[in-house]
Amino acid sequence: MNRVRNNQLYIEGSIPRRELARQNQAARFIYVFGLAVICALSGCTQPVGLPPEQAAAPTAVTLVSGDVIKLTFPGATELNQSQKIRTDGKVNLPLIGEVDAAGKRITALQTELAQLYKSELKSSTVVVTLESSVTQVVISGAVGRPGKLTFERPTTIFQAIMEAGGVSEFGSLRNVHLVRLVNNEQHTQVLDLRPTMSGQTTHPYYVRDGDVIVVPRTMF
Repeated sequence: MNRVRNNQLYIEGSIPRRELARQNQAARFIYVFGLAVICALSGCTQPVGLPPEQAAAPTAVTLVSGDVIKLTFPGATELNQSQKIRTDGKVNLPLIGEVDAAGKRITALQTELAQLYKSELKSSTVVVTLESSVTQVVISGAVGRPGKLTFERPTTIFQAIMEAGGVSEFGSLRNVHLVRLVNNEQHTQVLDLRPTMSGQTTHPYYVRDGDVIVVPRTMF
C-alpha cells in the first residue's frame, strides 16, 4: 500500500528518491574518505609529473634487442646491409662475425666497428643508422587485453590503449596514469584522453620503452 508522508510518496518496500540520493552521497563520501585514510597510512605521495618534452616521440639513445640498424660501408658498398639485433643482443656481420650491439649507443657501436674492420678493409669507416626501434610498454587496468605490447614505430598513448583492446565497459579515459622511469626516478603523469576520444584536436603524447600505462576503473 502506498503512503504519502511529508509531501513525499512512499511505496511499500521501497526507499524514497531523496533518501536514496542522500544514501548514495553518503556512500561516496565514505568511499573517498576511506581512500584518503588508506593513502595516508600507507605513505602515499602525490605523483611527480613529467616535463613537457617527455610527450614527444622517442629518439633512440641506446640500442635494444629488436632494433633494426643499417650499416653503410663507404669503402666497400657491397657490404651495405640492414640487420635486426637478435634477442641475445648480437648481430652477425661479414668478415668479423658476431658483435654485441644491444646496450650500446649508435656512436659507440660505430666507433667499435671501425676498429674491428681496420684489419679487414682499406677504408674501415662504417656508418651506423637506426632504421626502426622497438618500444615495449605494459598496459593494465580497465582495457580489453591488458599485458605487454611491442611497437616498432612511434605510437601515442591513445593508440597503445586501442591496441590493448580499448577501454573496457567499466573503464575511463579521464585519469589515465602513465608511469615512466626518467634518470632512475619514477614519474607519474595523469592524462585526460576523453577529448581525443570525442574527436577533438589534441596534442599527441607518445609512449617510450618501459612505460606502464594504467587505465582506471570508474568509481560508480
